Amino acid sequence: MTAPRHALNVTRAQDFSAWYHAVITGADLAENSTIRGCMVIKPYGFAIWELMQKILDDKFKEYGHENAYFPLFIPIDLFEKEARHVAGFAKEMAVVTHHRIECVDGKLVPTSPLETPLVIRPTSEMIIGEAMARWIKSYRDLPILINQWCNVVRWEMRTKMFLRTTEFLWQEGHTAHETEEDAREEATRMHDAYRWFICDILKMFGIPGQKPEHDKFAGAVDTYTVESMMQDGKALQSATSHYLGQNFSKAVGMTFQGRDENLHYAHTTSWGLTTRIIGGVIMSHSDDDGLNLPSAIAPYHVAIIPIIRDLAAKASVMEYCESIKNALSGSVRTLIDVKDIPPQNKKWDYVRKGAPLILEIGQREADRAIVSVIKRATLTKEIMDKDKFIGNVSDMISQHDTILQRRCQDSCAQKMNNSIKTIDEMREFFETNAGGFVVAKFNRSTTDVSALDPMAVSVRCIPTQQSGVGGKCVITGLDTDTDAVFAKSY
Repeated sequence: MTAPRHALNVTRAQDFSAWYHAVITGADLAENSTIRGCMVIKPYGFAIWELMQKILDDKFKEYGHENAYFPLFIPIDLFEKEARHVAGFAKEMAVVTHHRIECVDGKLVPTSPLETPLVIRPTSEMIIGEAMARWIKSYRDLPILINQWCNVVRWEMRTKMFLRTTEFLWQEGHTAHETEEDAREEATRMHDAYRWFICDILKMFGIPGQKPEHDKFAGAVDTYTVESMMQDGKALQSATSHYLGQNFSKAVGMTFQGRDENLHYAHTTSWGLTTRIIGGVIMSHSDDDGLNLPSAIAPYHVAIIPIIRDLAAKASVMEYCESIKNALSGSVRTLIDVKDIPPQNKKWDYVRKGAPLILEIGQREADRAIVSVIKRATLTKEIMDKDKFIGNVSDMISQHDTILQRRCQDSCAQKMNNSIKTIDEMREFFETNAGGFVVAKFNRSTTDVSALDPMAVSVRCIPTQQSGVGGKCVITGLDTDTDAVFAKSY
């Protein structure tokens, strides 16, 4: 039997990594830069990021956060004030050491070393904390709720577009509070906001939970995460939220006069989501024909392809296409593709780009007041009356999202294992399966997890939802009633 043909030149089963890059290339999302470890996000890929930004930005502002911007360069001595923080990022820091270049023997040579080296922003707890320390005088100044959209640099040895690059885009929230209770409430509220965005908006599979003690953000008291499973069974840390306690406020002298008229250190949080979530969407929903986008982040919900075989009919076909676009509500993002490209090529282009609905409109459709609609989630084609399509388009887009979410949930459910009791059973599972999530018992006080290293497996999170059933820690054998998620990861 002849294997089915697909829009991509490699399938998930053949080579998942090559398939991932083929999806990115086929959808024209991004390309590798000439600068090692960096990427160029192309217009279609950036349109997806802009839609993500809008959704999240509206949510942040609903919670009272304000956008601001802080310096890209951070003096290295500011990092040194929080020892655990600088240790956590030391291997990833890019450092500016000179401020002038001169031409020497035909070569550009850095000169004039800086008295204090500047770290290119890997994260902004210290620089934003320093600013907040200047702003806060009294408990009346609290809370301060800040978010910034920016780029960061973390030096990476092994890079992969969207998932792990030397420079990437993100948002980072930073807040200061009067009490521990207020700060913890903020950290968990933002954790739930990320769960909502990842699971409800992006239709991805995600397990919300807390990072174990040995894998917290450097300098944090508690770190919360949403761990998503990709189609190959590996985990992707999709977003994190941190309760920082008073660690950073003490480092930068962030004090305030309390209601008791004494000085107190503020309690702070930070939380962030990056462009790696685009990689998560790709690996959650895409298929062997290319990208599949949930409607909330699809640059076009409806892509209309005019089919003009007779120039004499061009005007009537284009007029009909325009009438469809004009009839669709403002919430339905619609594009008429007028590029001088064969219609068949355009169709597969929008299949690879993941447009939920693709219309092929020729003279036949215009004469009969019908539409030929391709549903991207299933790659099925249907002929409908124009008025019926317009009246049902919102439902069809909703059905597209439902299919993506159910397919993702079902696929991930098949890769979940809740029966493993020992480290030997876990080893056998990961030797037999390329990926998957194991939910097993874990003692929270365990810091030595080296038994997992030969399997390239890590403790991804302690899920928020616990079974409450007791058992033996899969690593130490100690009694515990805590469940944890174990998996290979990106």
